[in-house]
Amino acid sequence: MALTHWPGQSPHSAGGVADALAAGGSGAAATEPAAGGQLNGQWLKGFMAQSGISARASSRQPKHPVAKPTPAAPPVYRNPLRGVVGLVPERIDMGVDFGGSGPVYALGNAVITNATGSSAGWPGGGWITYRLTGGPATGLSVYVAEDVQPSVQVGQEVTPATVIATMFNGGAGIETGWAQPDGASAESQLPEAGAVGGGGPFPTEVGLNFEELLRVLGVSASPNIAEPGHGIVPPNYPADWTAVH
Repeated sequence: MALTHWPGQSPHSAGGVADALAAGGSGAAATEPAAGGQLNGQWLKGFMAQSGISARASSRQPKHPVAKPTPAAPPVYRNPLRGVVGLVPERIDMGVDFGGSGPVYALGNAVITNATGSSAGWPGGGWITYRLTGGPATGLSVYVAEDVQPSVQVGQEVTPATVIATMFNGGAGIETGWAQPDGASAESQLPEAGAVGGGGPFPTEVGLNFEELLRVLGVSASPNIAEPGHGIVPPNYPADWTAVH
């Protein structure tokens, strides 16, 4: 098939197809356009073959990338008492006290460091501690004590979806708060936190700090939240929890 070269336009360029279509095929020597100004299909195929253009390439339209929505990040910490039935906020002491019954979850991703239902010195005997492994409180330890039975084992890795204990109606309720790094007792008893033990005075500053975190996560405020705190919040504890979720 012989093709005519248009002035200023290479017959091997993609623009040749557009020019030929615009001209109604007047530059074709082999086959004339069909009636009604339509290009003969055989002529167009031959022209494209000579120009090195595939039919697929000639019809391809540029595609604009479609932005995909960014999935929302999961919360760093979640309300650990969201499954407790009849949850009643009680006083803030070394930690925060609650009444009710039901499952208790881990606050966040963590490793269990203590898990017993028969710990002397805590009414009801429950003593579970875990060390947080994510979020602004990474490295800090949490305790859940008194009327709870553990459902986890020491060394177990947990998430906010893990039930770590079951709270029962034993008369004492539960207490939860910041634990000492070794999980031996409440953080408030250490000199760095003011050495406030089980006899008070209450509320402790570390208890108020933990209660603030719980309120940010949706737990109702304790009745003595407005009372002045005793002791010290160590510098490694975040002072503002408003951005944790």
